Amino acid sequence: MLISLQNAFVRRYDTVILSELDFQILPREQWAIVGENGSGKTTLLEVLAGKWPVWRGKLTHSYGEVLLSKVAELVPSDYSFNRIVASAAQYYQQRFHSFEAEIAPTVRDVLTNQLKPVGTVDEHSVQLPESTVSEEDLLKTARLLSIEHLLDRPFVTLSNGETRRMMLTRSLLKKPKLLLLDNPFAGLDVHSRDVLREALKQLKHEGILVILVTSSIEIPESVTNVLELKEGKIVGVTSGSSSPEFTPQTNLSTNLTAEHRPLQDDKAAQAVHQDFELAVNLRNINVAYGSKKVLINVDWKIKKGEKWALVGPNGSGKSTLLSILTADNPQRFANDYDLFDVKRGGASMWDVKSKIGHVSPELHLYFPQETTVFKAIASGFFDATGVYFRKLTEEQIQRTHVVAEWLNVNSFIEKPFKNISKGQQRLVLLARALVKNPPLLILDEPCQGLDFAAVEHFKEVVDIICDTPERMLIYVSHYAHEIPSCVTQTLRLEEGKVI
Repeated sequence: MLISLQNAFVRRYDTVILSELDFQILPREQWAIVGENGSGKTTLLEVLAGKWPVWRGKLTHSYGEVLLSKVAELVPSDYSFNRIVASAAQYYQQRFHSFEAEIAPTVRDVLTNQLKPVGTVDEHSVQLPESTVSEEDLLKTARLLSIEHLLDRPFVTLSNGETRRMMLTRSLLKKPKLLLLDNPFAGLDVHSRDVLREALKQLKHEGILVILVTSSIEIPESVTNVLELKEGKIVGVTSGSSSPEFTPQTNLSTNLTAEHRPLQDDKAAQAVHQDFELAVNLRNINVAYGSKKVLINVDWKIKKGEKWALVGPNGSGKSTLLSILTADNPQRFANDYDLFDVKRGGASMWDVKSKIGHVSPELHLYFPQETTVFKAIASGFFDATGVYFRKLTEEQIQRTHVVAEWLNVNSFIEKPFKNISKGQQRLVLLARALVKNPPLLILDEPCQGLDFAAVEHFKEVVDIICDTPERMLIYVSHYAHEIPSCVTQTLRLEEGKVI
């Protein structure tokens, strides 16, 4: 036995999140934790990482007298692990700004903890201790996760998938005995998912205990045991064989059509008519950071009413292309394009943003954690990340509650954003994108971290919301099954080019 929980209860602040947990983890096993959003999966990982104590019951392990936190490594999901890294990426548009990219630490700096304060002018003015990471270990681990070609890139220029692989590499370089992964496949393209599966096999061979939270439809072959949570309790466990045949106990095939029939007639879901022929008209778009060309001669027209999928591997330029449309990329001024039939520069950044509802992995990564769910949704009216001192109208207040109901987040609308699960946070940000009823929805990997039922629920909401010639959609996903049925056209990028 490596780890054992016996009738364990876990409380976060004043709320019991997990209860009556009984299971044992044995040597040479690899565990997957599955369950619906808000079932306590991430909290269980944090308990195993030594970040939350068992309130009642017992947790024991066989790693000697050391604390579990000394042998476990929970792969971070944001940049809070280091104040310099967090400072270099202090707002989500940062990765698109070339000047900040030039002064930000490289991937190598982050992985070897050779981090000088952002803005250091004289490189010799800061003396850093020698890195504890050898070049041999760095290259070996970087190759395992297929990021060796990224080592000398500023980390803020990485794609979402590349960032996730960097985080995992950083954790592996600490040589933990227990590695904990929270939705590690989220944001990864097909090739990167294959790389991760092979890495998990290798880690199992090396004797590193891996426990990961994942979806029930993406359990890697190396996993030997699957634990399913529902409402903080274990409702199913399978064990004893590699690549288990796992059938979730929760209902993942709920027919939501009847539930959403009222939404089809809801005037709040109907787009407001606006006069334009082309929502997007990009002409020969080019973006580069130094010698690195991110977008090369991209042309794209989106007519009124069209619904598009934007696809391509990690690092192909998808998020950078979207940053031109959302006015987050300063290199938009050097390019030629129209948005809503208005030439670039003919409308303010805020005029452009007012017509776009946007969600992205970057927005989730940097979103303020202290705000309430209500304020997080309502901030979509102002294209900001908080309501602050703005006064909402009665109509805006009502709209916020209506959209919260669409996405089933109304039951915790007064909770702090930080106190809900990652999947629930994602649904809140989706509600934020819908709240102002924009003519163009840009949904960049919107289903990351959502369980199967929540994905199906969200797709149906999108299909109903977009069932009008007044609404345009750009939808990014690495999974074909996540793309709503309303999408009829596809733009594919590879190495910055349309193919």
